[in-house]
Amino acid sequence: MKTRLIGALGALLLALGATGVALSDQDREHDDDHDKGRSESKEFGWEPKGRDLDPATDPGYRSECGGCHLAYAPGLLPADAWRRVMGDLADHYGDDATLDAATAERIRGYLVANSADGNAQVRSRAFAVAPTAGNGPPRITDTLYFQRKHDEIPLRLVRDNPGVGSFSRCETCHGGADEGRFNEDQVRIPGVGRWDD
Repeated sequence: MKTRLIGALGALLLALGATGVALSDQDREHDDDHDKGRSESKEFGWEPKGRDLDPATDPGYRSECGGCHLAYAPGLLPADAWRRVMGDLADHYGDDATLDAATAERIRGYLVANSADGNAQVRSRAFAVAPTAGNGPPRITDTLYFQRKHDEIPLRLVRDNPGVGSFSRCETCHGGADEGRFNEDQVRIPGVGRWDD
């Protein structure tokens, strides 16, 4: 009886240890760094399917703002930056995006409530670590995190590329941007193909 109990306890500890290893391997696959766990997952033909950011879900925001450009995930800017973006819609990056006061306030509230600095997603929190650089209106492309993640991409592949044109057109290279997927291993630059830094 004692031998069976010790054997069962040993098997349980072994199973728990294996579970711990599996969980740490899974966590590593979602890390931004290229590590052995991620490389192995790619070799076996699958990639993590989780979201990097919570996508934009508010129907009014998706309709009003997403009608002209990607409805950027609210977690791409801190709350103060979203307040500034929504503060002067008559001069919205050179365009007049004026909305009625009630709609503008509701969208502002949605963006602020789901902004980077209050978001549970790790990648969103990275966008809130430092304030956006530069003067003028806040730009996702001016955040330190964005710049660090895109620093090895030659400007000619973006600005001189008619299929892209600007770093602000996330969806052209990140096919899952609308769903909050920005996995760097899934980047496809139009006219270039898969990007691997």
